[in-house]
Amino acid sequence: MARTYLETFDDGPAGWVADIRSPLPVWDGMACCYSPWTVDANHAPPGAGYLHLLMYLLTNPEAARQFPAEAHGVNRFLAEGHSTNLTHAQLTVRLRGTLDLAGPLCNNHRPVPQLDLGGARLLLLAQARLAHTTANFVLSAQPFTVTPQWSTQTIELAPDPAQWTCLGARHDLTDVYGYGDIAAVLRDVNVDLIFVLFPLRVVPVGEVDDPDRRWAAKDYRVDMQYLPKGLVMFDTVRIDYPR
Repeated sequence: MARTYLETFDDGPAGWVADIRSPLPVWDGMACCYSPWTVDANHAPPGAGYLHLLMYLLTNPEAARQFPAEAHGVNRFLAEGHSTNLTHAQLTVRLRGTLDLAGPLCNNHRPVPQLDLGGARLLLLAQARLAHTTANFVLSAQPFTVTPQWSTQTIELAPDPAQWTCLGARHDLTDVYGYGDIAAVLRDVNVDLIFVLFPLRVVPVGEVDDPDRRWAAKDYRVDMQYLPKGLVMFDTVRIDYPR
């Protein structure tokens, strides 16, 4: 079995999906993730919070069949038979971009990187179905840094609970999402891998009773000035399995 998964996006999305279910824009061999992004409220409090999905890769063949290759490309991870045991795998990305809270609010605004994104950081999320629930973990101890210049950054998927944050579930999805052991998740990441911005500060427009129990951006408008905006470009995504 190959010990390295490598995606350069030279042939298109190769199974990577943008935002919730959109075709991933690929220009000149670069996967481009740009705002506005959907507010994912599946893990709203009492879960760990809200997030943006920039792009994700399905690791489950059945689920991948719902995403036609004409729109999303052939999923190279599945086609090449890569293992879903990612324990101690190293994930490397080459990326660049700009992110800020103000965003391009007028024609003469030029986005610049901001240290303060309202607390949001670019993180890897690993999702797996366990015997009792589906668990989502973000590698909160190893965020990626987004800069205007290209950079190559590597994280290690170690089964150390101190490095991960389990997202849990919003009040009405506890039968779908829950808590588990990160070691069990990494032994079989059988749903997907996602690049996310987390956590988000979700502020309703106007008065909303108990906004966490309602669906952000569906039941009420969200104030966009508190959400990250910008562009993140991925030139390469690589997974090296431990020898």
